Amino acid sequence: MGLPWPERRRRWWLLWAGCPGLGIRRLEGLEQRFGSLEEAWKVPAADLAAVQGLGAGLRAAVEAYRQRHGADPVAAGKPAPAAMCRVLLPGDPANPRAFTALERPPLAIYWQGQGALWPVLRRREAVAVVGTRNPSLHGLAMAEAVGAALAAAGWPVVSGLADGIDAAAHRGCLAQDGKPVAVLGTPLRRAYPRHHGPLQQFVAARGLLITEQPPGASVQRGHFAARNRLQVALAKAVVVIECPFKSGALHSAALAWEQGLPLWVVPADAAKVSAQGSNRLLLQGATPLLQPGDLVHQLGPGPLLQAQSSAERATGLPSCRVGALTFVQRNLLAALGSGASLEHLCQSLGEPPAHLSSLLLDLELAGLISAEPGLYWRPAHGSFA
Repeated sequence: MGLPWPERRRRWWLLWAGCPGLGIRRLEGLEQRFGSLEEAWKVPAADLAAVQGLGAGLRAAVEAYRQRHGADPVAAGKPAPAAMCRVLLPGDPANPRAFTALERPPLAIYWQGQGALWPVLRRREAVAVVGTRNPSLHGLAMAEAVGAALAAAGWPVVSGLADGIDAAAHRGCLAQDGKPVAVLGTPLRRAYPRHHGPLQQFVAARGLLITEQPPGASVQRGHFAARNRLQVALAKAVVVIECPFKSGALHSAALAWEQGLPLWVVPADAAKVSAQGSNRLLLQGATPLLQPGDLVHQLGPGPLLQAQSSAERATGLPSCRVGALTFVQRNLLAALGSGASLEHLCQSLGEPPAHLSSLLLDLELAGLISAEPGLYWRPAHGSFA
């Protein structure tokens, strides 16, 4: 095909990831046993028994999957090149490090939105806000206020885009021109609940949608619980606004404690069933959150404000001019530093070369950067003397 080996491996990994019943450990087992996933595709079905965890039923499913896709699907253009531009796989430079440390790392992360957010998420420089789908009016108001305060301070707001607390936190973030990050339990093109379709589109336009569910996957209850581990893995701190005893938010809180993350909880009416779980977290040692400003004071300026400052230092532009740039442009300038190649920028930002090339050209035409031989760019410091 003429593809470099890393890209060829990515295509084979994503192809195998679509086979029902195969998790990351089994894929790694296939790769180790046969040398590559490409070679594993070619072996007789009987040879698959040598891989731990591939019982007779799963081997039959693998064989049916291989027959459906043909002898050399990658040579036939599968997966489609366009699909590879918006998916992160284990081993990709932009893949969040905390994902690989999970007990069950995601096989693939499908995403839509502003890829320039990936470096921030890879460093866990975001705040997760979680809670019940059926909150009180006080809970809704606090979730929106917390989302707005975090956004104003430059912190991406991670949540699940569910009804109630999740949606309110994202709305507050959007109201302050912040960067919401929604971890979905559905494929990207499926809004759940359905009436969140417009909100999901706003999040995709201004922030990031991510999911481990491939296109066409069915909606299953377990997928919504599984996303909790991804939300926490992206976060520097977790805020529980309001939740009952049986709630996915309590699972997120437990994961935060296991990983040593700060856990903040908004106190609520002790008589409300919707807050019994979150109030119990306070008895267990979580930090009470009385005002959104207290959280911001403890966290300090977020990475999005820091990116603006880095872009100002890199270009020599006054803050008023840096503020006029888009978030993606500021993050690109911050990643550029004193100079960087296109390959380095693609790895740092998790963006495909074609998209970054267009952004670099815009910045060059604006006089902010200068191109050098070898697909290398530097800030045009002299333009602002």
